[in-house]
Amino acid sequence: MLPERTSVLVVGAGPVGLSAAAFLGWHGIDSVVVDRHPGLSGHPRARGITPRTMELLRVIGLEERVRGTASARELAANDGIHLAESLAGRPLGQMRQPYFQFGSPNFEELSPTSWCMCHQDELEPILRDRAVELGADVHFGVECTAVEPDGDGVWARLRPADGGTERRLRADYVIAADGANGRIRQWLGIGTSGPGRLGHFLNISFEADLSAQLGERRFIMCYITKAGVRCALLPVDNARRWMLHVMCEPEEVPGITEERCVELVRAAAGVPDLEVRIAGALPWESAGRVADRMRAGRVFLAGDAAHVMPPTGAFGSNTGIQDAHNLAWKLAAVLRGRAGDALLDTYEAERLPVARETMLQAVLRSKDRPGAGRDAAAPVDPRIVADPVVVLGYRYRSSAVVPEDGAASGEETVWAPQAAGEPGTRAPHVALAAGSTIDLVRRRFVVFAGPAEGAAWREACAEVERDLGVPFDVYTITDGAGEDTGHLHDLEGRWAAGYGVDPGGAVLVRPDGFVAWRSRSLPEDPGGELRRAMTRVLAVAAPAATGV
Repeated sequence: MLPERTSVLVVGAGPVGLSAAAFLGWHGIDSVVVDRHPGLSGHPRARGITPRTMELLRVIGLEERVRGTASARELAANDGIHLAESLAGRPLGQMRQPYFQFGSPNFEELSPTSWCMCHQDELEPILRDRAVELGADVHFGVECTAVEPDGDGVWARLRPADGGTERRLRADYVIAADGANGRIRQWLGIGTSGPGRLGHFLNISFEADLSAQLGERRFIMCYITKAGVRCALLPVDNARRWMLHVMCEPEEVPGITEERCVELVRAAAGVPDLEVRIAGALPWESAGRVADRMRAGRVFLAGDAAHVMPPTGAFGSNTGIQDAHNLAWKLAAVLRGRAGDALLDTYEAERLPVARETMLQAVLRSKDRPGAGRDAAAPVDPRIVADPVVVLGYRYRSSAVVPEDGAASGEETVWAPQAAGEPGTRAPHVALAAGSTIDLVRRRFVVFAGPAEGAAWREACAEVERDLGVPFDVYTITDGAGEDTGHLHDLEGRWAAGYGVDPGGAVLVRPDGFVAWRSRSLPEDPGGELRRAMTRVLAVAAPAATGV
């Protein structure tokens, strides 16, 4: 039964909505999730999970569960985008564009984890189960028919999708993760901008034994040229389960019968008499659109409700999950009274520019894909940014980030390919004897301090914690020389350079893993400097007794 009250109502139980509920639960915040569909999606759909998203799932204990799914195990060695007349026909080349670096060893230096190929129909149950484990109340077959914000919260009208009695639920905040065609954004009067529709496709999920035609190849996707229509073949298990993306016009979809789906599959496979079982066919639109706003009072847009982009690059659902992660800790801080409402404004200030630029990268890649088999030396659009930068190298500018003297203005790009601990960028991965710096950022603010002044920074953190009531995790990083004194050992001597500090400096990292503030060396008043940084980030007044 639906409750009458919750801290956060999440509308939509796809990957973004379920991730939001899991991240909120991780921070100890209750939520209710509703979705008008009768259950989770049974269609494979999205599958590429970036290293950044895997970092977030890793923190809440899901990396092994995700990598343990059937598709993740079967596709672990798949790499590259191929071009062929048909699966059984003549190979025509591979995608060799320099920006495309899926599975690149470059990621090993940047993250403690890596890409994962896990289909949406296997990811969603994992996210749902973890959200429930962490306290979320998830309801399918429930439609949100209205949201009515006021000064103190939001009334939501909820009705069973089968037409039962409508009920009202009171929430402090609402996260609209109801998809590209969701109604909440429209109810709020929020428009979109971007190039719009790029193409229309039919995603055919099917079973057929293509192991002989596949041979030893292990690709992510193979574009097919001799099927009579533009299409791409995607393995689900490298043997019997497959997807075929077929380009078509929306008005053509009703005429694509199961028999026609079989014909298309056989043409793409290059096997005229192939035995095929069609598991499902899902039409979808490839488009580039971003909402004009991501916050309207107590309602926040996330995922496809806020931005849609072509699947090229696998940026779409990953961007949405990262929206949810950015928002969850901020809602938790405000709901606990540790932060001011202005902290919630930084969700839009940070995520909207990233969404716009990521959408552009996906669009540029989709337009470049027709030349997938061309020589690597062929020119590509100079606006295309390399995969590792899009995945891990975006920058936030907001009041939740304390800029350094001489920092670039907010007019510059969100991309920070050479970031080394700069405020507003993701805290870099550095290998430690105890794991990665990434794994140390969990629920609290974290201060990483150099070996020379670790005690001073611990004292500063204790002082600010007493004043503001915000707990810290504090770690002193050493170069690993000498005996273990309880410090964290930097195995490769990369921490100071990676974070841009000297042995007396420190870096403040937010609960979402982004650098909020940095002191390159020990200041005269470390407690005062840290307090000033925290009051800015949390949008709270400095305690009167401090005189700050």
